[in-house]
Amino acid sequence: MLPRIAITAGEPAGIGPELVAALAATDIEADLVAIADRKRLESAAAARGVALAIEDYPAARIARRKPGALRCLHVPLRVPAVPGQLDPRNGAYVIETLARAANGCAAGEFDALVTAPVQKSTVADAGIAFTGHTEFFAERAQRDVVMMLVAPEIGGRVLPRQLPSPHRSLRDEFPMGALRVALATTHLPLARVPDAITRAGLVRALTILCDELIAKFGIAAPRVAVLGLNPHAGESGHLGREEIDVIAPAIEQVRAAGFDIAGPLPADTAFVATQRMRFDAVLAMYHDQGLPVLKALGFGDSVNVTLGLPWIRTSVDHGTALDLAGSGRADAASLVAATRLALDLAAKRL
Repeated sequence: MLPRIAITAGEPAGIGPELVAALAATDIEADLVAIADRKRLESAAAARGVALAIEDYPAARIARRKPGALRCLHVPLRVPAVPGQLDPRNGAYVIETLARAANGCAAGEFDALVTAPVQKSTVADAGIAFTGHTEFFAERAQRDVVMMLVAPEIGGRVLPRQLPSPHRSLRDEFPMGALRVALATTHLPLARVPDAITRAGLVRALTILCDELIAKFGIAAPRVAVLGLNPHAGESGHLGREEIDVIAPAIEQVRAAGFDIAGPLPADTAFVATQRMRFDAVLAMYHDQGLPVLKALGFGDSVNVTLGLPWIRTSVDHGTALDLAGSGRADAASLVAATRLALDLAAKRL
């Protein structure tokens, strides 16, 4: 039987439903189950020019899937969605799709979860506390997690943009030269970042990162670079003491457990090609310290992975692109890559 992959369609006014339709149109070898409003998927497919054969879920597992075939676990919109026009009344719908997906993964109903982009502000405007997928799933699973993005890269040069073939291997798509950036903190205002960086938190993040690089990515002895928080990694305390008081002690603690950790390194030089190729992953202190570099190199082809969950979750590397919603022109490469990575990770567990 094919692996069963749950896919949440994200913000209904964004490009997520179109991307799901485009994914279903590929010959990717998975039992795809979209957790979304069925009519919204149908209208998105029409905008995309994709002929979908939608089957109601639940249904028996399948051994083969034809391009265009898609199961739909129907979650009704609260109000009709208009592409490009946010409506907070659908914030509860978004949360319901995520909760159903998490419950299904926890119960073993799905072999992995792939998420299309959500609009955090719309959920918040609906009066629901929500800072992002990563935090939501961590709370549901009651686990410490780490957000990591992976950009396909070889020899310091990014791979050409393309829709990956479902027959290529994980090593082909994400080779040892891939750039992997994990985050010590995720979706926080910048003013709150220094207080959020603690020795215990860094030890947890580094341990999860190293354990998952071994378990999920097959890297027997991962090499991890840790960035400093301040310019020049604090310049020996002259530009800040977080590196001396917090980051370096955390690194030493994780080294003592047998992991190969370097740092704290200045963020402005850590991503130079000759430097970054020495490491299997980089731990950045905050969202906009590491991700702008990764997205500059591989935007649209990279994948977001949540490490530490008891199930597999991957996602796209971009937002809802409201300006493209309904146009049929949104690039589905990242969702396809996220699904392929989810399949490869699931294969190791099946």
